[in-house]
Amino acid sequence: MDYMLQWRVLPLLTLLASFLLLFYVQNSSKSSHKECSLLPYQHYWITSKRIVTPQGVISGSVEIKEGKILSIVKEEDWQGKSKVGHIVDYEEAVVMPGLIDVHAHLDDPGRAEWEGFPSGTKAAAAGGITTLVDMPLNSFPSTVSQETLKLKIKAAKERIYVDVGFWGGLVPENAFNANALEALLNAGVLGLKSFMCPSGINDFPMTNASHIKEGLSVLAKYRRPLLVHAEIQQDSEIHLEAKDGSDDAHSYSTYLKTRPPSWEEAAIRELVAVTKETRSGGLAEGSHLHIVHLSDSSSSLELIKEAKNGGDSITVETCPHYLAFSAEEIRDGDTRFKCAPPIRDAANKEKLWQALLEGHIDMLSSDHSPTVPELKLLDDGNFLRAWGGISSLQFVLPVTWSYGRKYGVTLEQLALWWSERPAKLAGQELKGAIATGNLADIVIWEPDVEFDLNDDYPVYFKHPSISAYMGTKVSGRVLATFVRGNLVYKEGKHAPAACGVTILAR
Repeated sequence: MDYMLQWRVLPLLTLLASFLLLFYVQNSSKSSHKECSLLPYQHYWITSKRIVTPQGVISGSVEIKEGKILSIVKEEDWQGKSKVGHIVDYEEAVVMPGLIDVHAHLDDPGRAEWEGFPSGTKAAAAGGITTLVDMPLNSFPSTVSQETLKLKIKAAKERIYVDVGFWGGLVPENAFNANALEALLNAGVLGLKSFMCPSGINDFPMTNASHIKEGLSVLAKYRRPLLVHAEIQQDSEIHLEAKDGSDDAHSYSTYLKTRPPSWEEAAIRELVAVTKETRSGGLAEGSHLHIVHLSDSSSSLELIKEAKNGGDSITVETCPHYLAFSAEEIRDGDTRFKCAPPIRDAANKEKLWQALLEGHIDMLSSDHSPTVPELKLLDDGNFLRAWGGISSLQFVLPVTWSYGRKYGVTLEQLALWWSERPAKLAGQELKGAIATGNLADIVIWEPDVEFDLNDDYPVYFKHPSISAYMGTKVSGRVLATFVRGNLVYKEGKHAPAACGVTILAR
């Protein structure tokens, strides 16, 4: 061979060999479909008498191929389709879009002893959740920069059983630094999250309205949301220092008085002054503000309703524990129920349900906020010193359904609150509904099957003993969970490999 020809060809051959080697290494390290799914098919049909679609509940079949929904066929149009391939018949069980939980603390990396990606996503799969968006705090370090997001992504790699996205943190150190925020957003966070009161985490300090205004102005360019923990510390009726360590600290009513509804109202009043800029023609048009875990059903909610009516781009969520429990039921010393904002009285709970049913509250989330039992002080029972947070990730579907039946909650409403609207908030156009072309993220469950959440019930998140739901009876057993067409959970068994995908905004 001519020397000059060799000089030209050999580098090309070397480059090709390197590419083939890289391709082999990358693909040989990936789990096979057999390991990712308990169902050995990539093209199959799911049939049921109750399939929840955007057009209503139908009897029929969903065709799934290579992770996506290929077609949806009503029962009356099924003639001649019986020989199309493998069929999984779920008979009377409900086939619903997988739940999307936009508010979960998985604490990984850094505090994996509280929770972790493997345990948290296994629990999610067992509860019918197919997508989680992880909060930027309680892990260590908090996700407030491009570099700390990379740590999250690395910790999640090949360790998640459902899809996981990430919120970034809006904190004082980056709020006035547009370059830092843009770097974090360009790295793939789905939006930002801030606290208007102390978060309890040292590297996640609280923000004020000025920080939030700056954050919204940057987010407008990316058309992504800002999530806000809306409480501003006021002069509470009882000072923590005065009561901490006294017998009163073991009474839930004492803790309740330390975080009155006025804290939420004060924060939301400041927020709706800022969100006027999200209106059409405003300086922050394109951004969106989302209030997390609302617990006050009175003045705070009225402010949000007024802002919506005025054209502000604003939404609000609440959580199942505010809809399931009331302050009057919480026993002295039972710190499993401590959370912030707190669980309020029965009358407030009824109004939250009414607001949810009427559409004034847009969606639900778990706010799964675990810790280790020692920090919950279960033996001591001191509400003022115990760590706040409800562990709930695996239970939110049956809990919402069980407590919602009293109010006539429908399957379509569940899909709206737990799938369709959360998908929109997180910017996931191919999730949230059983529709042709969407990803095959699906939960199969039995609404009428009752079970006890006790020591015999398999719970996959860490430290189930600290969950306020343990010891209750609920309805709505999850039979199976499909993520991108993979059967990742089936009646107490998970797929051999963790093949969930990290979701990064582009």
